[in-house]
Amino acid sequence: MNKRILLEDLGQRDYKETWDYQEELFQSILDLKIRNRREGSQLETPNHFLFVEHPHVYTLGKSGDMDNLLVDQDFLEKKGATFYKINRGGDITYHGPGQIVGYPILDLDNFFTDIHKYLRFLEEMVILTLADYGLKGERSKGETGVWLDVGTPFARKICAMGVRASRWVTMHGFALNVNADLGYFDLMIPCGIKGKAVTSLNVELGKKEVSMDEVKEKLLKHFSHLFEAEMLTQDRPY
Repeated sequence: MNKRILLEDLGQRDYKETWDYQEELFQSILDLKIRNRREGSQLETPNHFLFVEHPHVYTLGKSGDMDNLLVDQDFLEKKGATFYKINRGGDITYHGPGQIVGYPILDLDNFFTDIHKYLRFLEEMVILTLADYGLKGERSKGETGVWLDVGTPFARKICAMGVRASRWVTMHGFALNVNADLGYFDLMIPCGIKGKAVTSLNVELGKKEVSMDEVKEKLLKHFSHLFEAEMLTQDRPY
C-alpha cells in the first residue's frame, strides 16, 4: 500500500480549471486500478492532495436543490461570482478568497476502504486544527462538516465538506473558512440547511486576518497523522 501523498499548493486558481485538473488526476488513478485488475499487475497507485483558493464561486452537488441559491445568474455576475453544478455529494457550497480548499485525491485501497471513516477523518483533521487555536469544533448529527456551538441557538458552520468516490478513489473535499467574506454566504442556504449561521476562523479569534500558511501546516500535520501518510511536495506544472 502506497501511503505517500503528493502535495500541491495551487495558490489562487479558477474553479473550473482546478476541477478539470482534479478529474485528470482522479481518472489516471482509476485507469491504473482498472489496468491492474485486467492484467493482474500490482502497479502502485499514487495519491494527491491539492490546496487551492478559488475566486468567488457557488457549486451545487448532485443531490442539491437549485432553490438554495437565492439569487439569479445576473446577480452573481455583478458580484463577480460564477456557478457550477458538479458531481460531488452534498448541496450548495460557496468558495472564495480567504477560504482554504483541500482536495485529497486518494486511492483508499492504500489506506482503508470506508467512505464514512474517510469523512470522519477529514472532519477530525479540522477539529484538531481548530483546537490548536483554542476553538471547540464539533460534528453535527446528520450534517457533514465541522461546526461550533452545536446544539445551541448559536450553532455555526466553519468547514463544509463534499466528496465523490469511485472504485475507492476520492475527489473534491473540504472548504475551511479562515479569512472569508461571510457576506457571500447570504446569497444561498448553506448546504441546504436553513436557519444555521456560517463563520470564519478570523471572526472567531477576533482577528483581522489569520495566516493561511499556518493553518495549512496544521491541517497537513493532523491529516498525515490520521492517515498515517507521508506528505511529499512537488513542482508540477499544470
